[in-house]
Amino acid sequence: MSRQDVTEKIITTKVRKGLKWEAVAQEVGLSKEWVTAACLGQMTLTAAQADTVGRIFELSEEDKQWLQVVPYKGSLPTAVPTDPLIYRFYELVSVYGTTFKELIHEEFGDGIMSAIDFKMDLQRQTDPHGDRVQIVMSGKFLPYKTY
Repeated sequence: MSRQDVTEKIITTKVRKGLKWEAVAQEVGLSKEWVTAACLGQMTLTAAQADTVGRIFELSEEDKQWLQVVPYKGSLPTAVPTDPLIYRFYELVSVYGTTFKELIHEEFGDGIMSAIDFKMDLQRQTDPHGDRVQIVMSGKFLPYKTY
């Protein structure tokens, strides 16, 4: 048994039951973005959160224990993603990464945007020319320290 096995059980049950991540997140009491990441093996759940997820996805006690183990973060199987949707994010960073870096440094100084103290909101935007995906990411700025 591994954390990946539990992720596969979750996805299989999600498909079988026709569940939506937003509905799962509402039961857990957190954002759909964080709960989805947790269910896909990228975040650590508390015992109470694991119990809720376990009930929804019909997981065993052992499965729920895996949900509480700190995961190895980074879920992509290759350095350059091959999935077309994920590749577009890679492309976005390849094209605009230096722009993000330059503008963040100009506004905040030398540092990084945290992926730990981080929030994300993904919404559908209706548009007469074709619906759009709106993703708002908010990460705490962490300046480099001198010592």
